[in-house]
Amino acid sequence: MSADGLITLPSSFGPEETMHRFEAEVRTRGMAVFSHIDHSAGAAAVGLPLRPTNLLIFGAAKAGTPLMQSVQTIGIDLPLKALVWQDEDGKTFLSYNDPAYITRRHGIGESAKAVIEAMAGVLKEMAAKSTTAP
Repeated sequence: MSADGLITLPSSFGPEETMHRFEAEVRTRGMAVFSHIDHSAGAAAVGLPLRPTNLLIFGAAKAGTPLMQSVQTIGIDLPLKALVWQDEDGKTFLSYNDPAYITRRHGIGESAKAVIEAMAGVLKEMAAKSTTAP
């Protein structure tokens, strides 16, 4: 985990394909997609340039609700989010918040350890499948 709790992986694919692959992983695992925000389109709408930058908001109430029952402020960081973005060199990346960081931020203790470890494992798997060529 990086110091700021953000995990970023380089992608073997372009931004559109990376997001498509990640969203497919979300749906395959039975999670809900709550929103897809195209920051680049928003920037273009006001005449500003922005390299591809797309946010997917997703999750599963079965995993998130117990965390919110424990400490409601974690709801500011849930549902989960994944950002697919392209740097100035044209390289694509996928970034997401480390669930362990989120739980430390909100002071959720050992009682949530199993849920957090499972969540972190699923996110790691999904990110790898979305960014790595078979």
